[in-house]
Amino acid sequence: MSDVHIERLARSVPSRHSPAPADAGQAGRAPQRSRTSVLLWIVRAVAALFLIYLCLPVLLLLVGAFGQAWTNTVLPTGFTLHWFAELAGDPSFRRAFSTSLIVALSCCVMTALVGLPLAYALHHRSRTGRGAIARLVTLLPVAVPALTLGFGYIAVFSGDTLPWLGSLWLLVLAHTVLTLPYLTQTLLADLRHLDIARLEDCAATLGASPLKQFLTVAVPNLTHSLVAGLVMVAALSIGEFQISNLIAGFRYRNYPVVLLQAFYGATGFACAATVVLLVLALIATGASIVAASRQKVSS
Repeated sequence: MSDVHIERLARSVPSRHSPAPADAGQAGRAPQRSRTSVLLWIVRAVAALFLIYLCLPVLLLLVGAFGQAWTNTVLPTGFTLHWFAELAGDPSFRRAFSTSLIVALSCCVMTALVGLPLAYALHHRSRTGRGAIARLVTLLPVAVPALTLGFGYIAVFSGDTLPWLGSLWLLVLAHTVLTLPYLTQTLLADLRHLDIARLEDCAATLGASPLKQFLTVAVPNLTHSLVAGLVMVAALSIGEFQISNLIAGFRYRNYPVVLLQAFYGATGFACAATVVLLVLALIATGASIVAASRQKVSS
């Protein structure tokens, strides 16, 4: 047999080390692609159901707020702005709205005064490994149910020694306790991201005292996160119901407490009052997103 025939025969016999055909690889990838597409469709279906569950009540509130009458029908009949005009003319809702704004602004001031130095101290203690207990204490208002805190306030401030139950300042203090952990965690995350210790070391080499380091280094760098956290604090304070319903007096009922009573009356009026609260929440969310985006750009 000639060398030419031997070479042709060797080419025609497949080698053990030759790569598998392309069709086999494509056949192996086909089941994987089908499983991925099935999982993707499941995720999309769950997301769509969650979106419907979240948005459907809001859409029904909007429809009811602008509907003229909604009794024994699938959708309300007619279109009107009467409910919003009646809401604006209701003195109890105007007083509750102003109370909510006063409490929210006061809560923002007190939370900023307490939260800034608290977050700064927790950040420095966490660097030395001694801040675990202090951080646990600051997170207790989130872990403890709001009703438990409310009944505790009633037990402490309803006696003759501290007769503050029903006062405006007790309501502000209660909202401050509830919202302080959210601002503290926002500031702590920004402190870790900025590596503030390096900037403080540079300021210390120039002779800055610890107080001056806090005022001239930490506070200016935390401006955007402070604004974002305070917007979230204001939104939480305006929408807080459980503790407010327990400790607020008749003169200082906030908006959600008065809103509950509206649902015992006309449906359109209650929907319009809820839409106002929803608009406030959306404004606060938008402001928080803008502040967070500015923080990312500046960093």
